[in-house]
Amino acid sequence: MRSASPASSTASSAASAKDPRAAAAGAASERKFFGRRKACRFCTDKVAGISYKDVSMLRNYLTERGKIMPRRLSGTCARHQRELTLAIKRARNIALVAFTEER
Repeated sequence: MRSASPASSTASSAASAKDPRAAAAGAASERKFFGRRKACRFCTDKVAGISYKDVSMLRNYLTERGKIMPRRLSGTCARHQRELTLAIKRARNIALVAFTEER
């Protein structure tokens, strides 16, 4: 048997049964959103091109599993994200960067 009083458990379930949006609104209010968008590192530094030979820089844009980080996480602009993806794929093909994680 539960040690909690039956009145408290029925009150919380009744409130969530009446309005499912109330539970969602409570969860949404706990999230923290930042209004400022990340600036593209390549645009701010005015980088001419992204080289596949710069392995240390390319690893900053790979996850632990070896996947390419999306724009919304890395903060790069669309143009530089395409260049970055191409550079990572080139580095993978000549074995400068691993395709997957090492076990």
